[in-house]
Amino acid sequence: MDSSGSPWPTGHRFADRTRANHAAVHALLTAGNSRRAIQRQLGMTYRTVKVLADAIAPEDLFRGQWQGRPSVLDEYKPYLDDRWNQGCTNAWKAWEEIVPLGYTGSYQRVRAYFRTKRLSADPVTAPPPSPRTVAAWILRHPDTLTEAEQLRLKAVLVHCPELDALAGHVRSFAEILTEQGHRLPEWLDAVRNDNLPGLHTLAAGIDRDRDAVIAGLTLPWNSGVVEGHVNRIKMLKRQMFGRAGFQLLRKRVLLA
Repeated sequence: MDSSGSPWPTGHRFADRTRANHAAVHALLTAGNSRRAIQRQLGMTYRTVKVLADAIAPEDLFRGQWQGRPSVLDEYKPYLDDRWNQGCTNAWKAWEEIVPLGYTGSYQRVRAYFRTKRLSADPVTAPPPSPRTVAAWILRHPDTLTEAEQLRLKAVLVHCPELDALAGHVRSFAEILTEQGHRLPEWLDAVRNDNLPGLHTLAAGIDRDRDAVIAGLTLPWNSGVVEGHVNRIKMLKRQMFGRAGFQLLRKRVLLA
């Protein structure tokens, strides 16, 4: 197999035989021989001669031999598609970008992939992710994202500083909610320093009751039990509305 990264390997018995037969058939056609004559001279079936003669290039016949096989480049193709859509058609530059992301393959694979896209009349490109999709990637824990999702998110954040800042604040806020409640004032100050109006509204709401929020994040006590009882009573009230009087409602609340 060819280690250069070409999608059409050389040194492979099937590939080399196909190339040789394709060249022989087309050489005889150019010399003026008929397909029946070529069949007799080369000892091939007429169908084989027809297939070889109809193919413009031997690569057109390589169907099913290597297609669908996993490649080290597969998980980075969404990132490369995004860069292609953004106007980056330099394979070397794209290769330099994906190496720090963990790509261990050769530059030739990236070049071959870009060449396929460049020569294709209808190049296959990944559609840009929707705002809902990007929001879901930012809100989810990084460990739950697949490698392809992480690569596409990185591509989006690299080209949008506002989203990059937003993602950083979201991740920091998630850490504050789980284990670092004492960092809330620091987080509020950082949000105010960025031009993110949506987060400014959230920060202003939190800041109005800052002490209570910090206490809720750092102290072992909470009002969860009380809120649960209030929610239960409201549910019973809705169930009984228009169906029974106060006495039955009172009994249900006391006995529930």
